[in-house]
Amino acid sequence: MFVIVVYDFGEKRVAKALKICRKYLTWVQNSVFEGKITEGNFKKLQKELEMKMDKMEDTLILYSFQSTKYSKRDVIGCEKNKPTVFL
Repeated sequence: MFVIVVYDFGEKRVAKALKICRKYLTWVQNSVFEGKITEGNFKKLQKELEMKMDKMEDTLILYSFQSTKYSKRDVIGCEKNKPTVFL
């Protein structure tokens, strides 16, 4: 599956959310991650983030797609984490 994770955590918790997301996905922009992930790892990611957030102050948005077949991604402006090619 392909997922996009967007979060808005308080200053004290934002670094923890960043560290958790980097274990599973690719950093795209401040507080935005995307990538292919297994359903099991997606559940782990969600649980880990939920455990670190303050549900009265923080927001977590998870978009999941079974396929990227019909999707298109356009970046306008400065791309924060450009894909690299290793040979």
